[in-house]
Amino acid sequence: MFKIGGQLFAAEGPAAVRKIARLGAGIFLDLKFHDIPSTVAGAVSAAADLPGIRLINLHALGGLEMMRAATQALGRADKSSGRRAKPKLLAVTILTSLDRAAMRQVGIASWPRTRAVKLARLAGQAGLDGVVASAHEVTAIRRACGRGFLIVVPGVRPSTPTGKAKGSENGDDQARVATPGEAIRAGADYIVVGRPITSAPDPRAATAAILEEITQVERRRI
Repeated sequence: MFKIGGQLFAAEGPAAVRKIARLGAGIFLDLKFHDIPSTVAGAVSAAADLPGIRLINLHALGGLEMMRAATQALGRADKSSGRRAKPKLLAVTILTSLDRAAMRQVGIASWPRTRAVKLARLAGQAGLDGVVASAHEVTAIRRACGRGFLIVVPGVRPSTPTGKAKGSENGDDQARVATPGEAIRAGADYIVVGRPITSAPDPRAATAAILEEITQVERRRI
């Protein structure tokens, strides 16, 4: 899939979605809706009408009623459109740019993993299909929410010579990161990879290396 986030959508709008959809790949519309229930419901309904959308997300911190309204709006949009498969709806738990100190600054006192699991459970209660969460929370979320619950992992960074993911050094704003292999081993259904490809001297080679790492992990599982 291609991920379309706030930067591209603000610059080009739905036209970007339509253009990428014509390439034949699915789209993860990463706009992280967070507002009152009726506003988010309207946004999700509009997003679901765009072509090629397979994943849509919102912020779990918007609360149970906001997430329920979004789920219901997506169901209504699916019935009216007659599409074969409706998009999956995901809740963002805790942004991977936040560590415990940053969470305290905004009044959240618990550890990222504890809060992410609570928000994942709330998303499941609201009828969402899964969550966006750091690789560090995947195992706990899987245990709490079950095998059918989708988990999408951002904050994926290439391995260093020591085998660890590159973190917040060199101007990177991600705090809770993992390598592609670590995310897959933890149980991620999808990983999100942006800058390691778009900022690489050779994006094609960077992509191939990531795919090879995933392949090696999957082979060891068989």
